[in-house]
Amino acid sequence: MSSDFSTRPTALITGASAGIGQATARWFWERGWNLVLWARRIDRLEELKRHLEQDHRAAGTGTGACIAIAEVDVRDRASVESAYGLLPEAWKPVQLLLNNAGLSQGLNAVHESDPEDVDRVLDTNIKGLLNVTRVVVPDMKKAGRGQVLHVSSTSGKETYPGGGVYCASKFGVEAIAKSMRQELLPFGVKVGTVSPGMVDTEFSLVRFKGDAERARSVYDGLEPLHAEDVAEVIGFMATRPDHVQIADILVMPKAQAGSGMVHRT
Repeated sequence: MSSDFSTRPTALITGASAGIGQATARWFWERGWNLVLWARRIDRLEELKRHLEQDHRAAGTGTGACIAIAEVDVRDRASVESAYGLLPEAWKPVQLLLNNAGLSQGLNAVHESDPEDVDRVLDTNIKGLLNVTRVVVPDMKKAGRGQVLHVSSTSGKETYPGGGVYCASKFGVEAIAKSMRQELLPFGVKVGTVSPGMVDTEFSLVRFKGDAERARSVYDGLEPLHAEDVAEVIGFMATRPDHVQIADILVMPKAQAGSGMVHRT
């Protein structure tokens, strides 16, 4: 651990093995932040850690920052509590908690939803977010500083056919964020959401359970956001002056005007 470790901000990112989480990890790493990266796929985290460290060594721009990784399923409360408990006290409280882990399953009408899909979506997007928040935020509150950012969605602001369960989960994220902002107001902890529209990540591949052709068709005829676009927005939110709290940023590709409206060429 570098001698100036304690002077560097630390970001804890869930779902860091791919997509927005991975891109955001890279954004903060390139700016000298320490990283705590959690995901279910530890092999991907190990690869990401190796690449980030190698990139700095190759460029001769090592910042002295540190990376800690852990295999964490946010749905598993014991997994979350154990990973945070094993984090050295020097890492706490983290400057930023990014609740990024989330997913959707299928595109079915509410009355035709698979119960197992419903459980997975709600357990990840709502209960998982709460599991992580419960262990991380008390240290922020005690220290009187820190920021929590939740990755929400345009689907947390409006519904669309076939998206009822996923929309419900993201509407829930919005409600949790608003309540937290009120609850933590006296304690100097900022709370916000970033709400992306269509982003070209593994999201659609996961939603359609590995059907690559169907996943690709989601973005036919338009240029969606890229994970790096959203990472840049998150980075902006997290690096404002201490007195500035950004409650929410809604970001979509130019070809999108809402959850159910896109223009394809």
